[in-house]
Amino acid sequence: MSYLDSLKAFTTEQVVKLMVNSLRNASDENIIRLTYLAEKLTPIEYYRDQIRALRQMFEEQRPQIVLARRVLQETHPNVREKLVVNLIVKSILLGVPKRQKLEKELGVQVPFFFVVSPTMRCNLNCYGCYAGQYRKESDMPIELLDRLFNEAEEMGMNFLTISGGEPFIRKEHLDLFEKHPDIAFQIYTNGTLINQEVAKRLAQMGNVYPAISVEGYEKETDERRGKGTFKKIMQAMEALRDEGVLFGFSITATRHNTELVSSDEFIEFLINKGCAFGWFFTYVPIGKKPDTSLMPTPEQRLHLRNQVHRIRYEKPIFIGDFWNDGPYVGGCIAGGRRYFHINNAGDVEPCVFCHFTVDNVKDKSLKEVFSSPFFRAIQKEQPYDNNLMRPCMLIDVPEVLREVVEKYGARPSHEGAETLITTLKDEIDRYAQAFKELTDPIWETEYKGTVYYKDYKTERKEYLRKLEEEANANREKTKVGVN
Repeated sequence: MSYLDSLKAFTTEQVVKLMVNSLRNASDENIIRLTYLAEKLTPIEYYRDQIRALRQMFEEQRPQIVLARRVLQETHPNVREKLVVNLIVKSILLGVPKRQKLEKELGVQVPFFFVVSPTMRCNLNCYGCYAGQYRKESDMPIELLDRLFNEAEEMGMNFLTISGGEPFIRKEHLDLFEKHPDIAFQIYTNGTLINQEVAKRLAQMGNVYPAISVEGYEKETDERRGKGTFKKIMQAMEALRDEGVLFGFSITATRHNTELVSSDEFIEFLINKGCAFGWFFTYVPIGKKPDTSLMPTPEQRLHLRNQVHRIRYEKPIFIGDFWNDGPYVGGCIAGGRRYFHINNAGDVEPCVFCHFTVDNVKDKSLKEVFSSPFFRAIQKEQPYDNNLMRPCMLIDVPEVLREVVEKYGARPSHEGAETLITTLKDEIDRYAQAFKELTDPIWETEYKGTVYYKDYKTERKEYLRKLEEEANANREKTKVGVN
């Protein structure tokens, strides 16, 4: 980084820190005024759109302003500062231009983040866990994980997600997160290893934000995760809340719990426990004992989508729905378009649920793996359907997964991963067709005339074509310069 770039980064960081500190006790009107400044500082139109949408929510006095105040006033100062600097300044304001420059060099979209599962060991034994069939005897070496974090920072990725297995089972992980204070780490965890001491350390570090898995109340959670788990989760949430650590929930929606976990009562329960954000994941029949009967029905999936949309308007919590939010992110974000997954063996997968691989980070750099022919092929297929309510190549448009796996010789990254495209093929096809029949009419009626209703496939192909052209032109210039 040049001296001028370093100066710009330092100045931007200091300005944003002052803004955030001034917001702690600011009036609603001043918070709204500062969104205009944030909009001017943001270099990318997509993120400016998000700021405008947030400002509208504040102006309409929706619960998001309550959430903003909670984050500003109730989190530990270290947590508040690291969240803003790493996620907003380094990942967006400074990271986006850095990643865009790299896109023009490589001719492929550079992801915003990646998920890495450095261990598959876990102190629980939950059925249906996507990590349940990975080999558990081999943890990713800390040196390799450290290298990945360094490479990510160099490319402007200052937000990363850690999954597993159970990340808190290895003390070395916390030491490494502390070594990389300029990265915001979201940690998917079962929460049972977070006690008051761990919570205090996370508050001091400021850059780790747990997303705790829960299946419902005590009965539902203990049925899947083991007796006594729910009480430990509640104790973890209370410890994190008391220490001012930002945290949220992670829920796998199944046929048995979808209505419960998306109910007003349950979401309010989690908000009162201190959750500031949450993620819903539709159960996919992979991992330990894959079972299509656990998948929410198409009608239940639509119910979850409707509930999440309403809750966003009515409750002071940020919620993401990994499948049903396809319209708002342009379809599937996997295959390096926005993110990808690295398992404990170093195998690189399109996403945490798609267990097929062609590359390994033990012998390739991050740049090499996310610009691989396999990932390029997936990106060129995205979105897989212009109905963005059907974003997934695993359960919505499964023929895409079968085609790219066969064409590029992608191998299963654990024993049994291939069942999704072999023995379960017919059941997945029936599910995909049923969801298509349910959602195609909704897409045509509810989304027609909105910014989401357009020919994304053509738009994406043109975008990727231009990236490849620029990369080829840059390579030719380099050749001429060398000669």
